[in-house]
Amino acid sequence: MPERSFFINGMQFPLCARCTGILAGYLVGVLLFVLKIFVPIEVCLCFGLVMLGDWYMQYIDVLPSTNIRRFITGTLCGIGYLQILIKIFYMVAKMV
Repeated sequence: MPERSFFINGMQFPLCARCTGILAGYLVGVLLFVLKIFVPIEVCLCFGLVMLGDWYMQYIDVLPSTNIRRFITGTLCGIGYLQILIKIFYMVAKMV
């Protein structure tokens, strides 16, 4: 949907603002991993809930979402998701 995507020089991004944020969050998550910065699991879960809450408020027409807010909440969710995957990877690696 064009109203939910970013545009650069008149060209629409192939992803919505929220998915663009999730991908950006993955990149930030990789950077945090390289810098050996690990986000607590509780914070990671909250990051995901923030995005879910934003989506839900938009879905039930309580609060219209903006592309900037979609991008920010998507970025937080991407960071949290990647950090959780890293934690799972480390737990599995310890079992082997």
